[in-house]
Amino acid sequence: MRIEDGFLRSVGLGANLVQPLSWVIDRRGMYYDARATSDLEELIEAGKFDTALLLRAQALREAIVQRGITKYNVGGGAWQRPRGTHTVVLVPGQVENDASIAYGAPAVHTNLGLLEAVRKARPDAWIVYKPHPDVLAGKRPGAADIGEARQWCDEIVSDVPIHRLFEQVDELHVLTSLAGFEALLRGKPVVCHGLPFYAGWGLTEDRIPHPRRTRQCTLDELVAATLILYPTYVSRVSGAFTTPERALYELQHWEHLAPSREAAWLRAARVLKRLKDRWRRSR
Repeated sequence: MRIEDGFLRSVGLGANLVQPLSWVIDRRGMYYDARATSDLEELIEAGKFDTALLLRAQALREAIVQRGITKYNVGGGAWQRPRGTHTVVLVPGQVENDASIAYGAPAVHTNLGLLEAVRKARPDAWIVYKPHPDVLAGKRPGAADIGEARQWCDEIVSDVPIHRLFEQVDELHVLTSLAGFEALLRGKPVVCHGLPFYAGWGLTEDRIPHPRRTRQCTLDELVAATLILYPTYVSRVSGAFTTPERALYELQHWEHLAPSREAAWLRAARVLKRLKDRWRRSR
């Protein structure tokens, strides 16, 4: 079995050891590894979604959009779409040594390469680049490339919640970023230059074919598989298994709900990580 963070995760970054509300446990592979099938891909390909499940998925999707929930829920700044621009394209950056890039981006596999491809595809668009929050926080490599990104984009944004950007842009271009899935929830066109789990089902414009994925699925079928059937949710308050709807409530009220007592090993890990970060900065 393989274990990874889920898609409705936390308020704060995994790189900061913020405990997640959801987990993915996969017996076939992993959703970000396009080289082989995964439990998620099999769920979507099978297409066994009854009416009640799809209605639940629709309600969950609408609640996520209404409440502005994303995976990490970070950022507090504002952004305004430039006046007079006909097409605004958002390009979310990724951590380039992430497994989803290694196993899901066989052609273009760097942020700069993606930006260059987007500029060639949309030469007249206003291109907005949002670096990954782990990179901006100095937790993962890639900060040196942010300055070089300016040659391919019109604007770089940092401390803006990504759901606020979704509201004002016309389309997204991604490698394998979860932001593409989050944009689909909000009805935005998404162009995939890699092979994320949500590509190949007829919902995205795909630059790379995915012959294993043969169904044309609906958005709510994708939501049902990705957010209801596939992950396991654990309440931050009780420590017990819970539902995606309850996880959504806890994300919305994160600061006001008392979390369960933190494990001693996790507290120790936080302390060690802070000491390690200080040592690196002092060198």
